[in-house]
Amino acid sequence: MTVFIANFLQFINWLLGAYMWILIASAVISWVRPDPANPIVRFLYAVTEPVLWRIRRVIPTNFGGVDLSPLLVILAILFLQNVVIGGLISMILGQTVVLR
Repeated sequence: MTVFIANFLQFINWLLGAYMWILIASAVISWVRPDPANPIVRFLYAVTEPVLWRIRRVIPTNFGGVDLSPLLVILAILFLQNVVIGGLISMILGQTVVLR
């Protein structure tokens, strides 16, 4: 059972990493004028904007025209990956685990 939980946490870690790369792609695309009808742009915005909108609503993250909400979400993901998930896996398996 502990191996199942550890593998499930590894899968969650993988999903968080994939979402982080989607956030980075969305931020890079936002620097240029993307075609809003492009399916890739629509996918990136559909996946990232609900999370970023909640951050922007609570914390003013626009400083000098630069939106810092993706950075805050990426820092939160890194915290979850390294501290929370890494700590849980270490507790479950009884050893130090480095997640990459």
